[in-house]
Amino acid sequence: MNKTSSLKVLIVGFGDLGGAIAERLTCLEMHVYGVARSQKTVDGVEMVQADVTEPASLDRLRDIHPDMIVYCVSASGQTDAQYKQAYVDGLRNVLMTQVNNHQLKHVFFVSSTRVYGQETDDILDEAVTPLPIDFGGERLLEAESLLVGLSCDTTVLRLSGIYGPGRLRMINLAKAPERWPQNNSWTNRIHRDDAASFVVFLIQKLLAGKSISPCYIVTDAKPVSQYEVLAWIASQLALKQPEPMQVNGGKRLTNQAMLATGFLLKYPDYLVGYHALLQELTIE
Repeated sequence: MNKTSSLKVLIVGFGDLGGAIAERLTCLEMHVYGVARSQKTVDGVEMVQADVTEPASLDRLRDIHPDMIVYCVSASGQTDAQYKQAYVDGLRNVLMTQVNNHQLKHVFFVSSTRVYGQETDDILDEAVTPLPIDFGGERLLEAESLLVGLSCDTTVLRLSGIYGPGRLRMINLAKAPERWPQNNSWTNRIHRDDAASFVVFLIQKLLAGKSISPCYIVTDAKPVSQYEVLAWIASQLALKQPEPMQVNGGKRLTNQAMLATGFLLKYPDYLVGYHALLQELTIE
């Protein structure tokens, strides 16, 4: 049996991103387990129906003994309590099921660049101390701290705004210029496929005996103002564009640590990503 086929990866949170990660791992013939609140059947994946906020439902995870865990849940809503349940309590509950798993080698926690609350013209990287300014950023940072002191290695993946198939907020907003924000701030994004592929890329590096960092900002190569993205999408759809606005606020993030791993983005900026997305919508 080769290394790949013997590797057991547990994906906790089987939504859009988790499913995309699983699809790529199964193509590499890895043994994939998935945890979802609802009952799901997925080819090539052993699914476990469980709720991370209910410890009793997670007992099955004690018997799996995964080599790696990818924790990529989504909060059920935008309140402090819901973020605490999903990210802090949920991660703690899952980690508790693995205290006797001596073959656990690595835990990936999918966090968010929401932990960086600072608004600055500086380019932010992983060396910058996160300064969250809302409950979401605070709870995500609290969840990240749960990885400290684990007996295995860990990596925090701070994803910027995810877009891609089914994630059409900016396209829908571009169609309604009267709803464009009053403030034109800096924005950062990552295509769903690139985010999933990067997780798989890191797993492959570990399998090859390579080291990876404990934290990566996962974003594309071009921070850009929100109005620039909206105006470009509107132009592609032959829609009216509001007057340009000065950029005010937000943050710009660098993906240099991500690219230093050797990973190649399929969608390095919004132009490539949204062009492909608009093409897919036209075909449909």
